[in-house]
Amino acid sequence: MSEITTDVVIIGAGPCGLFQVFELGLLGISAHIIDSLPIPGGQCAELYPEKPIYDIPALPVCGAQELVDRLMKQIEPFKPQFHLGEEVLEFARREDGRFKVGTTAGKVFNAGAVVIAAGVGSFQPRRIGVEGADVFEGTGIHYRVKNSSHFHGKRLVIFGGGDSALDWVLELAPKAHTVTLVHRRSEFRAAPASVAKMRDLVQEGRMKHYEGLPHSLIAEGSLLQGVNIKLKEGGSHALDADYVLVFFGLHPKLGPIAQWGLELEKKALKVDTEKFQTSLPGVFAVGDINTYPGKKKLILSGFHEAALAAFAIQHHLFPQKKQFLQYTTTSPIMHQRLGVPD
Repeated sequence: MSEITTDVVIIGAGPCGLFQVFELGLLGISAHIIDSLPIPGGQCAELYPEKPIYDIPALPVCGAQELVDRLMKQIEPFKPQFHLGEEVLEFARREDGRFKVGTTAGKVFNAGAVVIAAGVGSFQPRRIGVEGADVFEGTGIHYRVKNSSHFHGKRLVIFGGGDSALDWVLELAPKAHTVTLVHRRSEFRAAPASVAKMRDLVQEGRMKHYEGLPHSLIAEGSLLQGVNIKLKEGGSHALDADYVLVFFGLHPKLGPIAQWGLELEKKALKVDTEKFQTSLPGVFAVGDINTYPGKKKLILSGFHEAALAAFAIQHHLFPQKKQFLQYTTTSPIMHQRLGVPD
């Protein structure tokens, strides 16, 4: 496969990576985007597509998937090329100062600059840890909810004590046939208001709650029928279930990025706040993957970082070119790039 030559390679197709495409596009810079997930959107699309977000400027409330869809629409004029379901395995600085980036699909990119927008890195849910669980993963056992209607009218057992577990308990309790929450202790990591609502549902007899741990699965052939739990006070209890939903959190891992020789601090890439450049010139990092004094892991902060990184990338690629700040409201060049009709 021949090399793919591009101005910029963006690693990560979450909200910050998508907005990086937009900011680069305004400056006339093209980009290819690589992501290990099969769809754009990062964690927003993969883990909580239906959850509302309240702190996106000018949008009082916006669903996570809706935000991804809006960002995808916004970058359409720049025709970015996506390489999804691929991980970056090879990364090296070339003799001419450009970068070689290779993926698991065998593609090799020759890029003038690289933006790492990989969120928390590659992430995997913490598994339930009982014998035979892998056989039912994606059928009877789920670690994320992509379409909540799939579970309507079903018998559900939900494991976990954080926000994800409680959010889905409250969302699905009115719609499922039965909902049972199992958490290892009486204290929860979720928002107190959510815990209070859950306890009200238990008090009203609309769901059940047990303190305990998963012990073994109940199955007949390839059909999951329930789960046995080990109760905190001793003994075990069998719970009928069509589906088991497990929310034990994620294992965030930088993966190969940790081996690229970039300066790290607490498993995040150190950047400056002028360019959002890493310790290697020409390699930038935006979003949750980076760290600097005062860093806040917010999507809107990542958007700001992407805007400043775009100007720094322009200067890196074209150091002799004089930079002008142009506004999308008035600039004919910006209108042309955006496809705004005359």
